[in-house]
Amino acid sequence: MAGEPGPGQEDDLRLANSLRAGDVIALTEVYDTYAPFLYDYCHGLLRDRVEAAGALRNVVIQAREHIDRLTEPDRLRGWLYAIARKECMRRRDSPNRHTGQEAPEADDDLTDEQLARREERRLLAHSALAALNGRQREAIDLSVRHELDEVDLSGIFGMPLEETLALVEKSREDLGAALHAALIAQNHWKECPSVSALTESWPLSPQAATSLVRHVASCPVCGERETPPLQTDRLLSVLPIAAIPGDLRLDVLTAATAEDRSANRRAIAAWTEPFDEYGWPLPYEPSPARSRDRSPRRRGPLIAAVAVAVGAVVLFVGAMSALGGGDGTDAASGGPVTGGSGSPGGESGDPDPSPSGLDPSATSPSPTASKSPSKSPSPSKTPSKTPSKTPSSPDRPEPPRAGRLSVQGCSMGSGQDSCVIRITAVGGPVNWRVTGTSGPVAAGGAGHLEAGQTGGVRVSRDIGLCLGRQSGSVTVSPGGSASVSYWC
Repeated sequence: MAGEPGPGQEDDLRLANSLRAGDVIALTEVYDTYAPFLYDYCHGLLRDRVEAAGALRNVVIQAREHIDRLTEPDRLRGWLYAIARKECMRRRDSPNRHTGQEAPEADDDLTDEQLARREERRLLAHSALAALNGRQREAIDLSVRHELDEVDLSGIFGMPLEETLALVEKSREDLGAALHAALIAQNHWKECPSVSALTESWPLSPQAATSLVRHVASCPVCGERETPPLQTDRLLSVLPIAAIPGDLRLDVLTAATAEDRSANRRAIAAWTEPFDEYGWPLPYEPSPARSRDRSPRRRGPLIAAVAVAVGAVVLFVGAMSALGGGDGTDAASGGPVTGGSGSPGGESGDPDPSPSGLDPSATSPSPTASKSPSKSPSPSKTPSKTPSKTPSSPDRPEPPRAGRLSVQGCSMGSGQDSCVIRITAVGGPVNWRVTGTSGPVAAGGAGHLEAGQTGGVRVSRDIGLCLGRQSGSVTVSPGGSASVSYWC
């Protein structure tokens, strides 16, 4: 944090190279060096200590699994923040996220007088930051409190470097104007009825803070006021820092190194994909409407018949495409047991949330573009390939009749991190794909089954904090859903 000595690029380079070499001790050093900062950042985005702990654990796992992708090892610290942001955005998008348990503040040995002075300064900082939008607050937090430069921010936000420079400059200008207005309101509120009306309670709300800045800029009386200079780093140094749990270290390092958790680590690592050409994760994008939100148990006979008919049409198109030379396979995050090679879908970018909360440490993320470090690349998204229908002709053989998919759920035994869902093609060949999950489980993949052939999809569970029985489901197209359960 600002005011504390942070790791330098020499540490980044040394630790990145050690991680690449598979040095387990280096993983411990990475945790000890970066974990307190990353935990505070994750807590600011998620506002829950359980979610922040889970995010930090996954960040360490993902960093170890993907370290070979990083082309600039001296940028390890910023790269870790980019992974952390994508993981937090993925968790914010989950309907099953844990909420309501904020972390305690890190202890400070301050006297009662110093605590009172800090609280007064915090009210001022909160009121000034409330006038900024979510992305501006996060940019200020990362550049000032976490001491990251614009190249790191470019990779974290997934923005071209020029846009990042402009964002940081504008954020600092707006914060300066907001701080000036807040100081006027704090010290001269009696001298202007408009200021007095806008500042009836502290800290200021975003609406009141924005209105106050506009008023000061246009008021001939307030505009002439001078305020004492206050540096941004000193202003933000009084904000609370989330205290990292002392017992989290063993949990994280065990999850990242235990041999019996390798399948789970592969599934967690897949959530970070895709990456750009510099090895930085592309911003998170929320999934489209999930089929998991529709319970298959409520479908009546007519709806089920329509689903089967639609599935048959989709399979017919897939079969025609396969005859034309497509491979029709994809990889799985945990890896399907048979066939295919695919990746978990729908988690490759960044959402567009609005600012949440009045605490500036709760840095609300905002929409991002493509990442560009110093060379300012702008990776473009590859359009999805949609198989096209080919008119049948007398000379072309009829495609095989499409079958339906039979899906059987699974349960994980005590101490197990994964289980296998069984899928069987009935009545004809089936092109299948995992289309979504519900609950604390992860799965992905796609493939092809001939009539009567049985395959499987490996499902892994969340290894975070949980109590009692947990359950989830995996949706497999066409028309299949399987339940998954485990005890912990």
